[in-house]
Parts: sequence; C-alpha cells; structure tokens
Amino acid sequence: MPELSRRDLLAGSVAAVAAACGAADRSARSNPPNILLVVPDQLRYDWTGMNPAIPVRTPNLDALAARGVNFENCYCASPLCAPSRACLAGGMEYQRCGVPDNSLNYPLARTTYYSLLREAGYHVMGCGKFDLHKPEPSWGVEGQHLLPEWGFSAGIDSAGKWDAIRWGMDEPCDPYTAHLHATGRVETHRKDFGRRREEGTFAATFPTPLPEESYCDNWIAAQGLRLLREAPRGTPWHLAVNFAGPHEPVDVTTRMDGLYRDVDFPQPNRNTEFTPQKHLEIRRNYAAMIENIDGWLGKLLTEVDERGELDNTLVVFTSDHGEMLGDHGLWMKRLPQQGSVGIPLVAAGPGVRQGAATGALVSLIDLAATFLDYAGIAAPDSMDSRSLRPVLDGSTESHREFLLSGLDPWRCITDGRLKLIRGYAGGRSVGSGLPVYPEGDSGVEPLLYDIQEDTLENTDLAKRALSDVQRLTQTMHAMIGVG
Repeated sequence: MPELSRRDLLAGSVAAVAAACGAADRSARSNPPNILLVVPDQLRYDWTGMNPAIPVRTPNLDALAARGVNFENCYCASPLCAPSRACLAGGMEYQRCGVPDNSLNYPLARTTYYSLLREAGYHVMGCGKFDLHKPEPSWGVEGQHLLPEWGFSAGIDSAGKWDAIRWGMDEPCDPYTAHLHATGRVETHRKDFGRRREEGTFAATFPTPLPEESYCDNWIAAQGLRLLREAPRGTPWHLAVNFAGPHEPVDVTTRMDGLYRDVDFPQPNRNTEFTPQKHLEIRRNYAAMIENIDGWLGKLLTEVDERGELDNTLVVFTSDHGEMLGDHGLWMKRLPQQGSVGIPLVAAGPGVRQGAATGALVSLIDLAATFLDYAGIAAPDSMDSRSLRPVLDGSTESHREFLLSGLDPWRCITDGRLKLIRGYAGGRSVGSGLPVYPEGDSGVEPLLYDIQEDTLENTDLAKRALSDVQRLTQTMHAMIGVG
C-alpha cells in the first residue's frame, strides 16, 4: 500500500485511504507479486528463534521477520494434517471444509485458492506432502495425481513420513519412495523406521542411516528449488513447499545429530514419561529438524533473489499445526492445547512493513484470501478467510475478534486472552466415542484458560468464571452456526 502522510493517518482521511487502496489494487493487477509459501509439518508456534526461551536457531526465519511481520497469535483451523490443509486450500473454517479428519479427500467440487490463482494467470506450483487425498495412496510415482484438479500448473505431490513406509516399501507409491528404490536405499529406510516404531517414534532419537540427499526434507526442498528454476519468467508464480518435518519420528541425519548436542532445552510441562536426558534428546532432535528446514528457507530465498524477483515476492512461513512435544504428557497434535493449535506465521514482501510483531488474532485459513488479495482477485463469498493485507501494510493492528479451532469432537475459541475448550475429554480426540460437539458433550466439562498469563494451560478457570464460559460458548455457537 502506498505510504500515507502522518496528517492523513491522524485525520483519518477517507479520500486518502481510498486512493491509497485503489493504487495498491491497481498495482496488484498490473504487477502481481509472486508467492512463496513454506509449510513445515507439525511445527509449534513457540519453537523459532524469535522466542528467547527456546534456544532453537532459525536465522533465515528471523531475517524474514526482520523485513516483514511476525504474527504472534496464529491458530490452525484444525490440528490435523488433512483437515488443516483442506481448510487452507478452501479458505474455510473446520466445520465447513468438508474434511473432518484424515479419512476423507478434499472435495474436488470445491474450489481452492490455488485454482483461483491459476485462473488469474499464475503459474501455480507445489511440492512435498499436500495431504488433500490423505486416505488414498494415489500419488503416483511422478506425483501428479489430482494436482491439476486442485489448481496446480506444475508440482510433485509426495507421501508423508509414515505414509511412505505404509505404502511404498515393496513398490514405489510416490516420487520419494521411487527415489529410495532407484538409489537402493528403500530397505535401509524400512528397517530404520521399523526400529523407530518398536522403540517409540519420539524415544528413538538415533540418526537415520540415509545420506543427506535422501533425507525426506532435503529431498522435498530439492524439488522446490527445481520447480523455481523451471518456473517461466515474466509470469507471476506461486510455490508451496510442504516439508515432512519436524513431524515425528524425530529422525535426523548424522550432520544434524550434532547441531544441539550441548544445548539445553526446557523440560516438557508436567511430564515424567521419559528421563530428563531422553526428553532433552527428543527436543534437541526437534530443534535440529527445524534448523534444517530454516536452512532450506534460506536457499529458497537465495534462488528467488538470483531470479531477480525477491523484491516482488510475498514470502510466508507457517505450519499446518503444532506439536505438543510432551507437554502434559501429550505428544503430536489433534488436541486443543496451545502447543497443538498454535503455529508460527511470518510474512514479508512488497508493501509489507518491516520488523513488526503483531498480536492480531489470525488463522491459517486467512492466507487464502491474503494471496488472492495480493493477486488482485476477490475472495469468493464461500470463503471464511480474511485478507491479512491491512495488518501486513500497517493499516490496522486488529484482524479477528475471535479465533476458532476444532477436531471432532472438540472445539475451542479464544479472544486472545481467554480460551474456551468444549467437548474435550482430556487427551482423547478422534475416535474417542464422544458425540461430536456441539450436538452434545454430556459429561465433558468445559475448560477455560488465561493463555496470556498461563501459556502452558495448567490452571482451569471454568468453574470460577462462569460468565466467561457462557459468553465464549455463545460466541462459538454463533460462529459455527449452532442455535
């Protein structure tokens, strides 16, 4: 957005703001920016270099934040791979995305923001795990299955860590397992993951025997670099790089194994499942996986810069959902706690203010409308997504009044200070046998946390703050169309 004078801003000049917005819209239509979207799998909101309490090193992400905006209050719409990515693709809240869990494909009759960008002239690319056909092992060894239907011009869809083991060890099921078969490394990988399954996917902290080029995240990043190099010049492009890590198991390469050997991390909150040393090893591996992805972020940005396009590229780094990492004795995702639903979000690019950190409440689904906005495309009325552009250019510091997240049978809502959870039975999630909330959560008490003062959610306030429980429940019901 063009810069406004201090007088215009203080006076709230409608004409000046309208003119500025109009100029920005015309600029977007005449010279729409490229879009680079980097999405790790299972990276929780507080494990980046911008959190001084966690000594993980993310210099490239830190540098991106220094020339852009760091969103400190971002939720995924659902903390599970397929629903979260479906919500992002369609720009919809969980209850309307059509993918309630990992057992259903993204409805092909439903549009995606990818297809809208392609229709507007973008060269739409993607690589890594899309998880939009999660229940079907139908990637194909070229990784092209359903890419055109989702709206991609080029790309390579691959299985996640465990899907590759489940479907691709005897015969290749996707491009990554085809690589392992072609290099004679498939049996090595099968035995490695078999040992990890036996010892526990978090407890098994030993390094993988695979060489660097066959480590899944490195292989995915190499596909992203190739797609960038092959992208046509003079045409706006979109590239989504969907990493497989830091999803469990916490497998690292021999090089990565030494990155945090002498670094101490905080122990998980209220967890004595493993010894302190084993908890430390798990967290060291998780950090090493994040630092490795951060290194690839730097290489992707270098490639964009060498194309001469960095100044006209909107770069966004986020995650599909978080990781409990042992807090409260819980691991992975699917859960309503902050470690599971909270994700990082950093954006930089043309028209984006620099070095800003914002507490605005934002959802991962808001990226759909944001990308369309920068491309000069109106978001369909069917989308729940809201463009982040006014926050990115500094026009406002507020975005949403409330954030939702959910995974049957539970739902949660936050106003940025208080967070209400309904339908959650303490560690039980999909398959719990509970009725889907809000059709009924009989016997399941609501939970209420002050997430500003109690970030680890150790103290339930529900019984002493009944008015807040009622207020947030009513708001939640209104937002998800109940009552």
